[in-house]
Amino acid sequence: MSKTATFHDLAGASVFITGGSSGIGASLVEGFLHQGAKVAFVDRSDASEFVDRMETETGQRPLFIQCDITDTAALQAAVAQSAKAHGPIAVLVNNAANDQRHDTLEVTEEFWDWMQAINLKAYFFACQAVLPGMKAAGVGAIVNFSSTSYMMGNAGFPGYVAANAGITGMTRGLAREFGPDGIRVNALAPGWVLTEKQLEKWATPEALAAHLERQCLKHHMKPQDVVDPVLFLASQASRMMTGQTMAVDAGVVVSG
Repeated sequence: MSKTATFHDLAGASVFITGGSSGIGASLVEGFLHQGAKVAFVDRSDASEFVDRMETETGQRPLFIQCDITDTAALQAAVAQSAKAHGPIAVLVNNAANDQRHDTLEVTEEFWDWMQAINLKAYFFACQAVLPGMKAAGVGAIVNFSSTSYMMGNAGFPGYVAANAGITGMTRGLAREFGPDGIRVNALAPGWVLTEKQLEKWATPEALAAHLERQCLKHHMKPQDVVDPVLFLASQASRMMTGQTMAVDAGVVVSG
């Protein structure tokens, strides 16, 4: 991992990340560890090897809690375990998601509910679980991962697109509700980040070339490209930013 910007107030901060064992999530765990933060993360897959590697490479050992985020009780228990180990959570990063492609005409009610459980419901209940501690502390930062897919109106995964639009709306509502408590809630909407999963499943030469053509910056995005923006939103460097959705996509979508 290349060196990131340094945000001094994140040193010692209790950070909770969903989906932290691979892809963007793993880069986020590493990024916060390099800041000196106390990091806990959840994932469905075993991450023992990753935890050992992070301790060796950063000098900090993250707390891994195996958890299916669609199990609300288990997610809430993981948040409580993290707070007990590291102190009240100061930063929540809702990163875990599933962008499985699906045909609108073939979506069942069960599949729709599953997509929303992963991509929206879990975000809300993670927020709900950390908010009391943040309120008591009078400060906190929540970063919800959204996606530029809903801004572009992308076809091929309507459940995912709908959930990400919902994430943005939820972010705005929570920012308004809990701003008086000193809690900031923002969303980060990445473009097409080429994780191993994306490269294996959907990144054909033709698709990559077409997407690069739409980008202002002619470089494919890597997981690390979203680490610094998340660190910024988590830190006091963005202390007067809340209720915002920040697109990091090499200039495909525009706002303002």
